[in-house]
Amino acid sequence: MKALTILTPKQNDAAGDVAVLTLRVVVGVFLALQGEQKLFNWFGGGGLEGTAAFFASTGYAPAYPLAVVAGLTELLGGLLLAVGLLTPLASAALVGVMTNAVAVTLTSVGFWSKDGGAEYPIVVALIAVCVAAIGPGKYSLDRSRPWAAGGTRPALVALVLGVVSAAAVLVFTGPLVGS
Repeated sequence: MKALTILTPKQNDAAGDVAVLTLRVVVGVFLALQGEQKLFNWFGGGGLEGTAAFFASTGYAPAYPLAVVAGLTELLGGLLLAVGLLTPLASAALVGVMTNAVAVTLTSVGFWSKDGGAEYPIVVALIAVCVAAIGPGKYSLDRSRPWAAGGTRPALVALVLGVVSAAAVLVFTGPLVGS
C-alpha cells in the first residue's frame, strides 16, 4: 500500500521551499527565544527560578528540573526546526511542550490568548505537525534525509511522540498527578 503524502510542495517548487523555510525559521526562532526566557531570564522571561515557580503554581513537581527540561526543549527544538534538522523529532519536542501548555492554560484561564489561554500553544503545535507533514524543504539540513519530503509518517511521528511525551509528563509530574 502506498503511503499517503499530504501537503508536500512540488519537487521543484521554489515558492513552497521558501514558504516552509520562512515558517520553520520564524516559528523555530520564536520558540528558541521562549526557551531562552525560561532558562536565562533573557527578553523579559522569568529565568529558571521564575519558570520553576510558575510550574509549581500549576501543579508540576519537581518544578525546577521540569523548568530546565521545558526550556531546553523549546530552545533546542526551536533551533532544530529553524535549521531543518531532525525535523520530525524537533516537531515532536515542540508538540510535547505545547501540549503541556495547552493542558495548563485550558484548565486555568481558558482558550483565548487575550487571557493567556491555549490558543497560541495549539497553533504552534499544529504548525509543528504541519511542518513535519510538509517536510522541511530544499533549504534545510534534512534535505537529503528520507523524511525530507514530509508525508504521513513524519507527521505521525511528530504528533504521537509529542502527545505521548506530554501525557507522560502530565500524568507522572504534572497537574494530573492524583487525578
